[in-house]
Amino acid sequence: MFMVPSPPRAANAPKKVTDKTRVYQVWKGSNKFFLGGRLIFGPDVRSLLVTLFLIIVPVVIFCVFVASRLRDKFSNDRSGIAILVVTVVYTAFVLVLLMLTSGRDPGIIPRNPHPPEPEAEEELVPTSPTDWSAGGLTPRFRLPRTKDVIVNGVSVKIKYCDTCMLYRPPRCSHCSICNNCVQRFDHHCPWVGQCIGLRNYRYFFMFVSSTTLLCIYVFGICALYIKLLMHDHSYTVWRAMGKSPPSVLLMAYTFIAVWFVGGLTFFHLYLMSTNQTTYENFRYRYDNKVNPYNRGVFHNLYEILCSPVPKSFNVFRARVQADGSLPSSTNLQPVASSKPRNAVSSEPVKDIEAGSKPSWALGGEHLIDEAAFADLHCRVSNVDTAAAEAKDNLGMEDTFAHAFGRLPVMESGGGGGGGGGGGDAKGGIIHPRRSSWGRKSGSWEITPDILGLSSGIASEGGGGARPNGDSTPPGNR
Repeated sequence: MFMVPSPPRAANAPKKVTDKTRVYQVWKGSNKFFLGGRLIFGPDVRSLLVTLFLIIVPVVIFCVFVASRLRDKFSNDRSGIAILVVTVVYTAFVLVLLMLTSGRDPGIIPRNPHPPEPEAEEELVPTSPTDWSAGGLTPRFRLPRTKDVIVNGVSVKIKYCDTCMLYRPPRCSHCSICNNCVQRFDHHCPWVGQCIGLRNYRYFFMFVSSTTLLCIYVFGICALYIKLLMHDHSYTVWRAMGKSPPSVLLMAYTFIAVWFVGGLTFFHLYLMSTNQTTYENFRYRYDNKVNPYNRGVFHNLYEILCSPVPKSFNVFRARVQADGSLPSSTNLQPVASSKPRNAVSSEPVKDIEAGSKPSWALGGEHLIDEAAFADLHCRVSNVDTAAAEAKDNLGMEDTFAHAFGRLPVMESGGGGGGGGGGGDAKGGIIHPRRSSWGRKSGSWEITPDILGLSSGIASEGGGGARPNGDSTPPGNR
């Protein structure tokens, strides 16, 4: 029996959630998971293979061509064996630090299933006209973009993350590569394929500093081997280097590498001593500002290197709950109470326009001020009425309105002298206007380019220029 094959599943199609689905299988970030969610990496995890190659291959060359020969040379006192063992053990230590940096949760804050409910005194902010509904006349509202919180007596601004739908805690930032908000975000390191944040920063620093010491160790042992060749065989420096090309290559390689990892080590020593992150250092520059997190060199180093690593907010191997929400190991506490700018009380009211997509909603209702809603409804009605009348009376005005991005509005003339009576006899002067939606006064103003345009239209309709040269429409004098 012939059966029609089922269509292939799209690559980006959402995975069906069952009672056996785990968190890492429906994770919305860009992370890569291994060993059933036990290891979490960034989307650029392949770069980790390059880092492993740059560490393991030089160490293998060192053990085969340098350390093994030193073991034969110092066979009596076993110094050569000690050199080989130290190399292997220390390299394994560096690799463990690399995996602790790259394969663990850096401090990801779980996303909210819906935006947070505003505080009682908060005021919703209207979006820009380009984000309004399809009609173009109904604005949508969103939470304030920033809040002010007090950290050690200093006011710090925190931002709202549209992707994670939460107010980021202080020092938190959204990584565009991993697509997650990370606590104490330092930077995204492509060499380890992971974000560097609160939970893996100390391991990152230990990895970089340990790699620096490994480069110095390999460079020193290779130089010692060349020195022994010169002493035992009375070779010159160049001849001894010619007898051991691997030693020369390793010395050149480690000399170049130590400038990178060594410079990075000293840079992060400076950051830790001043309690800064790489992101803060490059973006905010505390040189001329007060750093609210700086508690002194000793306390800063103790906080970063010796304080307990906080528990992760995410349990990647947990099963997804029945309602589709992702379980977490602990509930993320809200940010310390803050007082946003222009805070006013807000009451829940019905949707402004049926079918419009709200910027955020709780229980199917928008949270906006009733007075703001009434004022907005009055403005929209007035604009719609004026636009319809203008379009019926003078069709060409609609063309000008689209050309200048303004609505045509009709005003009746308030009486005029000279040749202006011809225009008033037809019911009013038609002229485009500029809306002043953002101002609380609700006033309107006429731009100079439209004044000239409306003057020309009035002249064509029968009204000539006034004797005193005044070209202002009667309704606006």
